[in-house]
Amino acid sequence: MKKTILILMFPLMCNISFGQNKADAEKLVDEGIPYHDKGDFDGAISRYDKALDLDKDNLLALSEKAYSLLSLSKYEEAILNCKKAIKAHPKDSNLKSVYVTYGNALDSQKKTDQAFEIYNEGLKLFPEYYQLYFNKGVTYASVKKTDEAIACFQNAIKFNPKHASSHNAIAKLEKANRRIPAILAFCRFLVVEPQTKRAEENLASLRELMKANVKQTGEKSISVTIDSKMFADTTSTGKPKENNFSSTDLISTMDISLDYDEINKNKTEVENFIRKMETICASLAESKKDNSGFYWSYYVPYFIELKKQKLLEPFAYIVFASSTNEDVQEWIKNDKTELDRFYEWSKNFQWKRD
Repeated sequence: MKKTILILMFPLMCNISFGQNKADAEKLVDEGIPYHDKGDFDGAISRYDKALDLDKDNLLALSEKAYSLLSLSKYEEAILNCKKAIKAHPKDSNLKSVYVTYGNALDSQKKTDQAFEIYNEGLKLFPEYYQLYFNKGVTYASVKKTDEAIACFQNAIKFNPKHASSHNAIAKLEKANRRIPAILAFCRFLVVEPQTKRAEENLASLRELMKANVKQTGEKSISVTIDSKMFADTTSTGKPKENNFSSTDLISTMDISLDYDEINKNKTEVENFIRKMETICASLAESKKDNSGFYWSYYVPYFIELKKQKLLEPFAYIVFASSTNEDVQEWIKNDKTELDRFYEWSKNFQWKRD
């Protein structure tokens, strides 16, 4: 009888011990993360190693250790920890970040093809994980495959509309060739991340785009350059090609010239920005039915609805929040109700994935 009781209790005691080891291991991981966050990667790794001494296959410890090793440029060691995690925990939902680290470690070693294999392997398991798309896009951009990179960043924001880095990447890659999509992407970035160093840089880029093709050549004269890209690029059926914004680009360029009109010369930069965005949004609404492509289905509905809801004013001041303009800072300080109204609407906006 005593032997039977002992046999029954042994696996129970093992389970209790294992559970305690796992809990203690993850407590050590929690202690290590702040070390990583402040740049003490070795300090973080020492905690993760202690966690792995208690629970040798602990997924959280393996994942965080791999990330810290990547930060130390110890790529092979990072990859080894990623492989251990994948082998010990196949298909575990927490492997998402492991595949990102694994791909990044390979990319950092210029093993581009292998990096793509890992990103793709991760995406088969986690097809909606935006970070895998984003990092795959970064790898494409590093080898000058711009179209493929943009497609990855587009997929990233389909699954996470608040991912500022993907909006940032799209805006920068589109800036030279597609002015209107770049404006929309920069604006969306500045809504998500309005007051950072990146915001200052992107606001400067947006300002350039909002003045593009128009220059003052004299006290009472301006020069307007009509780029050939503004003329409709059509398919064999006569319809505009995907992501064609030629008509909006042309109308917007003509509207920029109104900055120099006597009526607008004394207005603030933000007031003129609002006017120009009203023109862009109105043109988008008028042209939407005849156009197609990711930017038309994803960004355009947001901006059409933005104008429809009469939210262009708070939107504009948020976009300019990183500027030092006194009128901007004063408006933001005093118009909390309008800011809240914008953010509530923007938070609840239904983004399209198709």
